[in-house]
Amino acid sequence: MNVLTINLTDYTYEIERRDDLAEWLGGTGIAVQLMKENVKKDCDPLSPENVIVFAVGPFTLAYPYASKTVAMFKSPLTENLGESHAGGRSAAAIASAGYRAIVIKGKSEKPIYLVIDNEKVEFKDARSLVGIRSSIILGRIIAENEGGRGRRSIMRIGFGGQRLVRFACVTTETYRHFGRLGLGAVFGSKNLLGLVVKGIKTFKPVDPMSYRKTYEEILRMAIESDAMKKYYLLGTPVNVLPLSELKALPVKNLTETELDVEDISGESLAEHSLGRRIACSHCPTACIHIAALREEYERERYFYKTLMISYDYELIYALGSMIGVNKREDLLKLIHKVETYGLDAISTGVCLAWATEAYKRGLITENETLIPLEFGNAENYLKAIDHIVYQPNDFYKSLAQGAEKASEIYGGKEFAMCFGKNEMPGYNTGYASYIGLIIGLRHSHLDNAGYSIDQKFKRLEPEELVDALVKEEWWRQVLSSLVVCFFARGIYTKDLVLKALKPLGIEMSEEDLEELGRKIYFEKLKLKKMMGFDINKVRIPERVFEVETPHGKLSKDYFERALNYYKENYYKKV
Repeated sequence: MNVLTINLTDYTYEIERRDDLAEWLGGTGIAVQLMKENVKKDCDPLSPENVIVFAVGPFTLAYPYASKTVAMFKSPLTENLGESHAGGRSAAAIASAGYRAIVIKGKSEKPIYLVIDNEKVEFKDARSLVGIRSSIILGRIIAENEGGRGRRSIMRIGFGGQRLVRFACVTTETYRHFGRLGLGAVFGSKNLLGLVVKGIKTFKPVDPMSYRKTYEEILRMAIESDAMKKYYLLGTPVNVLPLSELKALPVKNLTETELDVEDISGESLAEHSLGRRIACSHCPTACIHIAALREEYERERYFYKTLMISYDYELIYALGSMIGVNKREDLLKLIHKVETYGLDAISTGVCLAWATEAYKRGLITENETLIPLEFGNAENYLKAIDHIVYQPNDFYKSLAQGAEKASEIYGGKEFAMCFGKNEMPGYNTGYASYIGLIIGLRHSHLDNAGYSIDQKFKRLEPEELVDALVKEEWWRQVLSSLVVCFFARGIYTKDLVLKALKPLGIEMSEEDLEELGRKIYFEKLKLKKMMGFDINKVRIPERVFEVETPHGKLSKDYFERALNYYKENYYKKV
């Protein structure tokens, strides 16, 4: 496998054959190893010493749903390991250019964007693009300047990344993102505005006959599976109403458990706003739902522009129920604002929710917020998002570093809903969800799907729960090393993964696969600790124990038992 290393400081690059990394498959597995080789233990996340790794896997180009690219870096939000996954065409483009991974080091003296075209790398002057406020417009300009339409991927930051907002994202193909943990700020700190990847290399299986049979089996399951149909019909917003009925949808910074969310439900958005569906490369499901929002120009009556805005469950939660916004048009305007600036929607919404409650409690005043913040006031939230990006005062400078940082300065840590300094996703489902966020190596609901365990309503002892969460995370290390979309995890069982590897010339047993997942997990945990993470310093917001969940109010004793067990049986092993 080939690894491309790019040094922005001296504008050089090197292609290296790294077959020694084959045992880690790809994706997360090799990204961990490349980070270990290249990142300095105590580096500032926004310094030239930080490193970005993009990695794809052996299933890229080969099978449906192997559409993800893994990005790994030191997070400016959590100040330890950052990992974010994105779809679109990024994985296919990297593989078609001939690489299993790309490593980006250093810092450019001037603003640039990179163009990777097979074995050639160009460092393009981007000084004229500095200050462009929209990641959408920036992407269009780069697209018009570069060839390769239909076989390229364009990744770029928005103004949030240029302003070093610690939860800024990197957008790829307009509607997909490396969203969580601040990769956009790392790009911005390196004077890197964008990355274009294009290639013409093709995939050839070792055993074509066996490969074709396996491919057809996967495609048939993808088309016929009920599990995949829901992602096509309504997408992840199908969860809005069920979670609301369970009182598991976070409302107004978890100060309430009920909100009329009918207008922002998946059903309502599909009926009234859905413009089209699109898919990532090599995906037959098309789970990306795009809303059409018509807006009238300010000075011209009956003249309209139509905005195309992607939406999913997490955006509806973070920029909807979490801040008390329950009108469809208001929600879409907020999503568009965040999208334009290139910010992570979850972190933005949770930061606004904390700020609103802090304002209501008198911890901060209008001297800090510049506008009155109140749950449900979308117009003022739109202005507040502007302030997070432009940072006109000390308060917004702190808020641009995340809710954890802002609460350390202004108070209200007990209701700053962060876990491992990462703002929480949209699941107030019970013990497994919250404990999963604490011990998950990305502090993400996608680490171990604790919310799913909660919704089965099976009472587990704390030790059983931790084992279940960690075991699931072990398996997800395998899937993210193959770069399989987690939505397709019901299709890619262990048996199918082993069958799909064989035509590619990779022979493994089920025991080998399980051991690989375990090894990657502990390698990643070791890297995370080396980069500054300490489980003993993870704060649990007091609000967790105050709000009702589908399992009632949660017990501190349960958390203590679970975390003590995790520390003794997993954390201390590395």
